[in-house]
Amino acid sequence: MTQLARQAKAASRDLAKLTTAQKNACLIAMADALMARAPAIISANATDMETGTAMGLSNAMLDRLKLDENRVAAMSVGLREVAALQDPVGRLLDERVRPNGLKLKKISTPIGVVVIIYESRPNVTADAASLCLKSGNATILRGGKEALNSNLVIAEIMVAAARQATSAFPEYAIQVVPTPDREAIPALLSLTQFVDLCMPRGGEGLIRAVTDCSKVPVIKHYKGVCHVFVDADADLKMAENIVLNAKCQRPAVCNAMETLLVDKSVAHTFLPEMARQLSAKNVEIRADESVRQTLLPDSRTASEQDWSTEYNDLVLNIRIVDGVHGAMEHIAQYGSAHSDAIITRNESHAQQFLAGVDSAAVYWNASTRFTDGGEFGMGAEIGISTDKIGARGPMGLDELTTYKWLGFGTGQVRV
Repeated sequence: MTQLARQAKAASRDLAKLTTAQKNACLIAMADALMARAPAIISANATDMETGTAMGLSNAMLDRLKLDENRVAAMSVGLREVAALQDPVGRLLDERVRPNGLKLKKISTPIGVVVIIYESRPNVTADAASLCLKSGNATILRGGKEALNSNLVIAEIMVAAARQATSAFPEYAIQVVPTPDREAIPALLSLTQFVDLCMPRGGEGLIRAVTDCSKVPVIKHYKGVCHVFVDADADLKMAENIVLNAKCQRPAVCNAMETLLVDKSVAHTFLPEMARQLSAKNVEIRADESVRQTLLPDSRTASEQDWSTEYNDLVLNIRIVDGVHGAMEHIAQYGSAHSDAIITRNESHAQQFLAGVDSAAVYWNASTRFTDGGEFGMGAEIGISTDKIGARGPMGLDELTTYKWLGFGTGQVRV
């Protein structure tokens, strides 16, 4: 791990010297290479799928692991989108002249060495590496053992393509931790002289384990307990569409809805038909006792723990609440500050919800599934943060930079 980190630190200094044109040329070459080598990637992924199946991964988790031609093509498109984005390095953030004539400029700069720790989804390898490259950061990637073959092949293809595009691209700018040994993580995250930042992506257990052992700064979100609230003044057809999308489109991701909140005045009209549609999608419903007894007798009773659980599966909590304030109180108690939505035609209710829910992303008449760097126009996403200090919400290029002050004097000394 020390050798890996030392190599990354040296590479980060060389990456910082690349021009925007050189970085973009590398990204385009990588995108072409991923498409050209798609059969090799899919073959490596097939081995990983066998591993994941043997490990007993759920169908939802296996879906996150799987790569096919469409997903490889999406990775390639993501690299091209990052190439098309504005270079975040070297931007003038602030400028001032002091009374003594000293000129100061605040300039965006790369962070340095970024460690990404993640589970399944091997497309993260391409996403994270491309964003780190464009922002001038070296990256060390630690995926789960179930995706090791996919990750190694993807990184190898990307590095080879970039070095062919420009000889200035450092060989160790993108590295994959080659061992599934769990002891590699605390060893790597103890190297504060080489590693500048860690970003874990995965379940709550992974993120808490990384945070507990890391000696370098960690940007995190522990879990995505996302809510959709159907207000008394909601367009119920719109609400049905949003609920189905938020829960069922990709249930294994962190911005999928885990709890549906329904205003008591529309519950009897809305819930029976909504439950029928959810059941048709094989969603297991866990409801509060009043819902179960009066409206959804086939549902399970939700436990206290269920309200704060991120299922990452086709399981949904349902609760009836008393108005906007009831919804906000539930979210404040059980939410994870990730993504929450209100469905309503009442602007006053919407504004109360938008102002009162303290989450990284809050929506009015839209699915929580939009909390994503690509959907926010950031290009490929490096992760989502629910921290309040520093980056929050989807993280793209700008969130992968820091800054420094440049001072321009004419001989000034401090009195």
